[in-house]
Amino acid sequence: MRDIFEDIFASQPLDPMESARRNMRPLRKRFYTDATAGPDHAVLLDGRPVRTPARRPLIAPDAAIAQMVVDEWRAQGEDIDPATMPMTRLANSIIDAVVDHPQPVAEEIAGYLGSDLVCYRAGEPDSLVAWQAQHWDPVLEFARQTLDARFVLAQGVVFQQQPAEALVAARRAIPFDPWRLGALSSMTTLTGSALIALAYAHGALTLENAWAAAHADEDFQMRQWGRDELALKRRAYRFAEMQAAAAVLAHLPRGG
Repeated sequence: MRDIFEDIFASQPLDPMESARRNMRPLRKRFYTDATAGPDHAVLLDGRPVRTPARRPLIAPDAAIAQMVVDEWRAQGEDIDPATMPMTRLANSIIDAVVDHPQPVAEEIAGYLGSDLVCYRAGEPDSLVAWQAQHWDPVLEFARQTLDARFVLAQGVVFQQQPAEALVAARRAIPFDPWRLGALSSMTTLTGSALIALAYAHGALTLENAWAAAHADEDFQMRQWGRDELALKRRAYRFAEMQAAAAVLAHLPRGG
């Protein structure tokens, strides 16, 4: 099973537009009958443990997340398509890349805070200014009220140095638990904003509002000029990744 798992997941691109390349690299055939979860939340295929690309047991942190991974394996047809398995991919990345090395992951999230998306505002037109405020002001209000972090707004794309105390306060909210940390990292990358991800993780935003905040500028442009179908296809793929990260954050308790 080693070569199979390494082939299926290790080199799979996550960009949805790369999916066309799978036509040149045939998907692996399904080689198992059923998927189940063991009593330790390990994912099993026909009773045999699934392993990550780094050869570690694929063990979820709780029964609910294990079942989500199991459901993805059960849902596969004749071929195994990693593009339809966002929770499995997230679990693999957390187990292989976060569990033993959490500090670099936390530092990467913290790096977003210094130039967070929601702090950079348009100066015009008024409709865009209002649109950004509608979606991003609640995130900054969360930072002020919950994290005691007061970020400074900038106009345009010129870098704005944020107060050191705001960065320190927001960094304290980055979790230590590797599964929550990995999920927060994924959400930060998907949204382009550590503050949006933290607001969701603390229950200050719904998943839909967090996603809308991440795409406020894109949505405004589409309202003005019409739908961009290619962009929407990319977004639909990424939203599945977002849902997987959100599920981990929703099912695991805060505090670490």
